[in-house]
Amino acid sequence: MGLASRAISFRRSSSKLGSQQAIENAARQLANRILEERALASRRARNGRTYTPFMAEDDILPNNVETVTRGLFSGNTGSLLNFHTQSTATAIQNSYYRQIYNKPSTQVTTEPQFSIAYGDYNGSGSRDVTGNLNNDTPSRAIYKQYAQILLQPLDKKFTINGTDTDRIYVVNFNRARFREKLDPGNIEINLAQLDGEAFPNNEMTGSHVVMSNGVNTPVLRLIDDSSTANAAVGESGKVYNIVSGTIDEGTIIYNPDAPDYFGLMYPEAGIVILDANRLNLSASFGTVTGSGVAGDNAMKLYTSLSGSATVNSAAGDNYGLQARSSEQVKSTYYFVRVKNGDYNYSNNPSFTTGSDGDLAFTTFINDPQTFLTTIGMYNQRRELLAVAKMSQPILKSFTREVLVKVKLDF
Repeated sequence: MGLASRAISFRRSSSKLGSQQAIENAARQLANRILEERALASRRARNGRTYTPFMAEDDILPNNVETVTRGLFSGNTGSLLNFHTQSTATAIQNSYYRQIYNKPSTQVTTEPQFSIAYGDYNGSGSRDVTGNLNNDTPSRAIYKQYAQILLQPLDKKFTINGTDTDRIYVVNFNRARFREKLDPGNIEINLAQLDGEAFPNNEMTGSHVVMSNGVNTPVLRLIDDSSTANAAVGESGKVYNIVSGTIDEGTIIYNPDAPDYFGLMYPEAGIVILDANRLNLSASFGTVTGSGVAGDNAMKLYTSLSGSATVNSAAGDNYGLQARSSEQVKSTYYFVRVKNGDYNYSNNPSFTTGSDGDLAFTTFINDPQTFLTTIGMYNQRRELLAVAKMSQPILKSFTREVLVKVKLDF
């Protein structure tokens, strides 16, 4: 009985193994058939198809961040040597600020580059021409405006190198030009020496400033200190100091162990604040601080800045104003892969002939050739969203494959 039982058990085990093997073979055959049908369907779909879906894991590379810098001024130039005010501005507008252009404002191609202004915490150096009796003079309004924009809520005065200043000059770059921010380390403000001390404080105006021209005319060169110091963080983002130095032939801060501080730069706001007291000492601005006097101080900054561009530098350095913008551009790359069997036929009228749509050339039957000129990108509803044009037509056939990288910036 023991031997018979073992024999029966062996036969049952062999039968069980055979059935399992048969199931596995049948499953493998079914899987192979499914793969073949899919491959056949894929080949059929490739013949004459119009759309090819992207495979997200292989064909799309999102969220690429690239920092792009360019010249701040018209034509993406990094230097501005021609300065012009707005001839059509009213007297009230000029008492608050001056808009600076790269060409005379009457020319069609002129474009605004930046504006300049003078601010006084106590409202001195300007006169209220609107008839108000609350001492809301233009210089006071300018100081309060920029303090509100740039300083912390409880901070009322600009502090430069630890000292509060009541008088400031403002350089406010055009918003469309600095884009995301001014590029730290790539800005230089050159100011020619003025002879403002020759006039009494209560009589001199900005339009009366006379500048000495020539090779030996002193020029005050100012840059930010981003090359040696970390930025402070304020209400409007990062803040750098404006110090004496130059970016010609590399960034050079004069006396880097104890630099001369002249102001503050707010790169995200596109604004530079200059201490009027320091400009009086170092560039003879002679800022008008008399009460109720229309000093037109902004024109002092304009005269000094534009005048530096006319100075002949013995070293060949660039004066005037130098600046660059900086922005982070987010990009997505789409890899358009056109395999050898794809898009070899065309519905272009030149590809066929006759009313039946016969191929124009018999060689197109086995060896068709097309030229790729345009890639259209569609959404799920097959609505055209973007078009990429080739720089020149690309030949396509059964023996040629094409890979095109399309970059979309956001």
